[in-house]
Amino acid sequence: MPQVDPRQIVDEATSGGYAVGAFNMHNEETTEALVRAAERAQSPVFLQVGRAIVPHMGLKKAYEMTRRIAEESDAEYVIHLDHGPWDEVFEAIKLGFTSIMYDGAHLPFEENIRTTRRVVEVAHAFGIPVEAELGKIPNADEQVDWSSYYTDVAEAERFVSETGVDFLAISVGIVHGVPLAKPQPLDIQRVKQIEAAVGIPLVLHGASGVPDNEILAAMAAGVHKFNADTDLRLAFRSGIEDVWAQGDRQLEEAMAEGRERMIEATVQKMKLYGCAGKAQHRRQLVQQ
Repeated sequence: MPQVDPRQIVDEATSGGYAVGAFNMHNEETTEALVRAAERAQSPVFLQVGRAIVPHMGLKKAYEMTRRIAEESDAEYVIHLDHGPWDEVFEAIKLGFTSIMYDGAHLPFEENIRTTRRVVEVAHAFGIPVEAELGKIPNADEQVDWSSYYTDVAEAERFVSETGVDFLAISVGIVHGVPLAKPQPLDIQRVKQIEAAVGIPLVLHGASGVPDNEILAAMAAGVHKFNADTDLRLAFRSGIEDVWAQGDRQLEEAMAEGRERMIEATVQKMKLYGCAGKAQHRRQLVQQ
């Protein structure tokens, strides 16, 4: 099945009061897990080519693998570049990605605006929506001064106005990875303030390890795309480890068990976000 319009599925999530899941693949089996989960849950999905897989196999091979597996399925999917640096963004556009995240959050604010604006100009010329990030997201259990990490509401308003981005990833207490200690509670009031200021769908990266009640609160406040990776990788790893713990077993058997557990974990995320069943709903709308 060909890719679906990323703007359409996020717009439908926004109007429907739910969120779309965005998940990273790492090899053939994890890509298959995400696609099969989307089929099983009848959910749209963002298949994210990100920071882990690109150094492992290169952007072109990662994209081609993802596209091949997804096209052979009945899943409704978007192939999305996650945390793309400047040069990688333009390579992704040439390859055929239909959704781009340009990550200039590490740059000074004015430079982030300038470079993001240019990415938006080029991507929009090809009909590709752009996600950007404002604020800093620490790694799990990193000691930080959260006041300097949160997305500033006034800066978010100006950033969106001057860049024309389609989706904005924000920092409101999330981390990359799953914290071992008690996680920082999400600043839901800040989510509401940012949503009111920018008027575009918001994204939360680092959704692994966040309590379900906070996920639901963030969704009600204006987040309509959640990025999660660590929880799913841990599910995949548990399947491999449990098979190998039984003694000398085939690698393929271990990978198959990891894939099945990742499918189950991804379906649970889709149910939590409210996007499960929405792909079927989209097909019914098309048929009418």
